[in-house]
Amino acid sequence: MQRYPRNMLGYGPVRPHVQWPNGAKLAVQFVLNYEEGGENCLLHGDEASEAFLSEIVGAASWPGQRHWNMESIYDYGARAGFWRLHDLFCKADIPLTIFGVASALARSPEQVHAMQKAGWEIASHGLKWIDYKDFSKEDEAQHMRQAIALHEAVTGERPKGWYCGRCSVHSVDLASEIGDFSYISDSYADDLPYWHQGHDGKDHLILPYTLDCNDMRFATAQGFNSGDQFFAYLKDSFDCLYEEGSAGSPKMLSIGLHCRLIGRPGRIQALKRFIDYAQSHADVWFARRIDIARHWAEHHPPMRPPLSPSRMERDAFIARFGDIFEHSPFLAERAYELELGPAHDSPIGLHNVLCRSFRAASSKERLGVLRAHPDLAGKLAAAKQLTEASNQEQASAGLDILSDEERVLFSDLNQRYIKKHGFPFIIAVRDHDKASILAAFQKRLAHESAVEFDEACRQVERIAYHRLHALWESAHD
Repeated sequence: MQRYPRNMLGYGPVRPHVQWPNGAKLAVQFVLNYEEGGENCLLHGDEASEAFLSEIVGAASWPGQRHWNMESIYDYGARAGFWRLHDLFCKADIPLTIFGVASALARSPEQVHAMQKAGWEIASHGLKWIDYKDFSKEDEAQHMRQAIALHEAVTGERPKGWYCGRCSVHSVDLASEIGDFSYISDSYADDLPYWHQGHDGKDHLILPYTLDCNDMRFATAQGFNSGDQFFAYLKDSFDCLYEEGSAGSPKMLSIGLHCRLIGRPGRIQALKRFIDYAQSHADVWFARRIDIARHWAEHHPPMRPPLSPSRMERDAFIARFGDIFEHSPFLAERAYELELGPAHDSPIGLHNVLCRSFRAASSKERLGVLRAHPDLAGKLAAAKQLTEASNQEQASAGLDILSDEERVLFSDLNQRYIKKHGFPFIIAVRDHDKASILAAFQKRLAHESAVEFDEACRQVERIAYHRLHALWESAHD
């Protein structure tokens, strides 16, 4: 038994019917990361200096030493960049979400006061702006508790949102268990919020963040070299999502900013141009993340899938899906041992994994599956001894109400087909009516047995496809 925890399906081909406030076609959300004073620094009790997201090309961490240039670049973000951005967004009347590192907020009381006066949301960005990938789960949990406590002490409110950023594989589940947050943003997996089932069994709202519509790319390889590139990328992202929203599928555009990066004079003009461009469009909702979270929780509450095969115990799985391939539970047994995950918790997903088991079976085993199928309108149907699925399938094509002449014809065809090929004639009757079934019967009777074996196997898979969809539909009722 293997279980794959990542959800590669998401909403799939059918996206939620999103209705943003006032019929907005797009929700635009600006995040300002406030990290200045929370970065790696000997003054903060760290073992080395910071080396991430600065103007210094190829910066390296300096163990045991302060890095004066690095510190002053971060200082610029707090001293100059923040206030430039504060003025811009206040004049544009666009509310921000602050991802605030708790220790950085504690060192910047004037900035915190300005954030609160502007009505901006201050979400938690962790205790320190450091990398947690090598932390033990227990030590990371302790930092998270300290971050929440310090955040509340500094701002007067417990944070409602969480984004670690430089996170570990444990961060989301720890935030689910510890934080009692309205949302968690340590994900880049979608253009819409979604619900995540944590280890505690509860559903937690994920508001995905962004690393592409993010000014951090001014300080990374293959990033933005000029403000024009940043503006063009934001504009293209906005246009794509606005077009999708106009077509009836509204999304969310997250834009990530940093005081020490976009707050520079040579870059902020690009942000101004984008804000002007976005505000020139009707039906755009400029919101804080907490506003989006509250809207989503109210209008799109968590809904568990009607069936979750990847979470089932073995006996329950086999009992539920053992007859999808007629009287062949061994295929469900083998499917259960494969790598199942959330992507298989749908009729198409489970059909794929059951078909893998069927296709990997020996020719003898597949022949046994074919022979497990009943004749069309045969003796078992007359005696009402078909499985419930087979009975419904044959009835869907009117094979349960044959005339005497039709019954004789089907009987003759069945006998001739089995005598020639060695297994019953199999067809996905839900794709046909009585006339097309008879036409296919007579045509396929002339096939070579090897050709017909392959066709019968394809039809068996198609029957399984219909049965799984019917099972999911009944589970919804």
